[in-house]
Amino acid sequence: MQVSLETTRGLERRMKVQVPAERVEREVEDRLKSLSKRAKIDGFRPGKVPLNVVKQRFGDQVRSEVVTDLLQSSFNEALAQQKLNPAGGPRIDSVNTAPGKDLEFTAMFEVYPEVKLAGLDGIKLERPVAEVTSDDIEAMVDNLRHQRATWESVSRAAGDGDRVIIDFEGSVDGTPFPGGKGEKVPVVLGEKRMLPEFEKGLVGIKAGESREFDVRFPEDYHAKEMAGKQARFKVSAHGVESQVLPALDEAFAKSFGIQDGGIDELRSEVADNMRRELADTVRHKLKDQALDALLKVNKLELPKALVDDEIERLRQDALVRIGVRDSKKASELPRELFEEQAVKRVSLGLLVGEIINQQHLAVDPKRVDERLERMAGEYSKPTEAVRSFRSNKDIMHQVETLVLEEQAVDWLLEKAAVTDTPTTFKALMNLHDHDHDHHDH
Repeated sequence: MQVSLETTRGLERRMKVQVPAERVEREVEDRLKSLSKRAKIDGFRPGKVPLNVVKQRFGDQVRSEVVTDLLQSSFNEALAQQKLNPAGGPRIDSVNTAPGKDLEFTAMFEVYPEVKLAGLDGIKLERPVAEVTSDDIEAMVDNLRHQRATWESVSRAAGDGDRVIIDFEGSVDGTPFPGGKGEKVPVVLGEKRMLPEFEKGLVGIKAGESREFDVRFPEDYHAKEMAGKQARFKVSAHGVESQVLPALDEAFAKSFGIQDGGIDELRSEVADNMRRELADTVRHKLKDQALDALLKVNKLELPKALVDDEIERLRQDALVRIGVRDSKKASELPRELFEEQAVKRVSLGLLVGEIINQQHLAVDPKRVDERLERMAGEYSKPTEAVRSFRSNKDIMHQVETLVLEEQAVDWLLEKAAVTDTPTTFKALMNLHDHDHDHHDH
C-alpha cells in the first residue's frame, strides 16, 4: 500500500492512498469462495455451488462490499502509518475502483492542533470571600415566605406590594397594537415586571375603577415596533389584593419537609444550603478566571469539524431549553449565535486535555462516587439510581470525563497566585429583594 500526504492549509491534510490490485482481487476471491460454501441457489445442493456461478450471481455485490471495506481499513492503516489523529471524518474523493486496477482514493481531513501549554505559572486569580450572616439567612427565609404567600381581596386603594387584577387595552394614535391588550392580568405593584410608567398609573386604583393614562416605551424596548413610542392605555380594575405571608411556625417548616425542630431546624438547613451554594459559586468564579487566563495565552488553531460539532450540540441544547422537540429545527438557529461559545469550549477541551495528559491524571474514584450520589439525590430511590448509573457505560464515561476535568482545574488552581477580595453573600450571589430584571408593558 502506497501513501502520500500533503498539507493543503492549516490543519487540513490531503492523503492519497493506493491499494494494490492483487490485494483487492484476493479479498474478492476469498469472499466468493466463502459465499459458495453457504449460498443457496436453486438447482444446486448447499455447499456445492460452482465458483463461476457464484461469481456471476454475486460478483458485483461482493466487489462493491470489498471496495467499501478496504476504503475504510486502508484509510485507518494509512493514518497509523503516518501517525495522524484526524478531527472528524474524512471526505473521500477521486476514487478509482476499476476491476483489475489498483484501488486509489484521496482523503481530505483535518488533524488536531499541536497543543503546547504556556502561561501556567503566571495565572493570577481573585477569590471572593464572604460569610453567610444571620441577615442573609433571614432574607432567604423571607424569600421562602413570599413563595408561600397568599392573596386576599381588600376594598382600599392599591399601594406598593399589592396585587391588582386588571383588564387593559393600549393604542398608539388611536390604533391598537399587538400585545397591547390583556384580560384579568395580575400586576404586583413594585415588582417591576411592567414598565415603571404603567405601574405608576395603577397606584391608588380601587376595585371597579377605570382609568386612562399614557406610557412612553423606552428606546431600547424589546419589541422594536413599539420602541420610543407613546401609548394610551385604558385600564379597569377587577380587584385589589393584599399579600398575606404565612406565619413562621411548625406548619410552615413542615411545608418544606422539616418534620422535627420547626423553624430553628429550617433556618439551620437553609444556612447549610446557602453555605454550600456560596462555596460552589466561589469555586466556579475561580475556575472561570483560571480557564479564561489559560485561553488568553494559548491561542489555538481549531479544526472546523470540531467547532461545527460543538455548534450543533449548542443548537440542540438551545432547542431543549425553549421546549422544541424537533431536533431538525436546530439548523434554523443562526450559526453566529453559537460560534464564539463553541470556539471557547473546543479550545478549553483541548487545553484541559493536554493538562490531563501532561500530568498523567487518573480518575479519582471518590470524586466519581460523590458526583453519582449528587446526581442520584434528584431521584426518589437514590441507591437504585446509582446502581443504574454504574451499569450505563455512556453515563459513567461522561461522569469520569467531568471528574478528570475537575482534577485538571484543581491542578491549575494550585499553581495560580490567589488574592482574596472581601464581598457579601448577597453581592456574590447577585440577589435582589424580590426584584425582577425584565420589564413588560
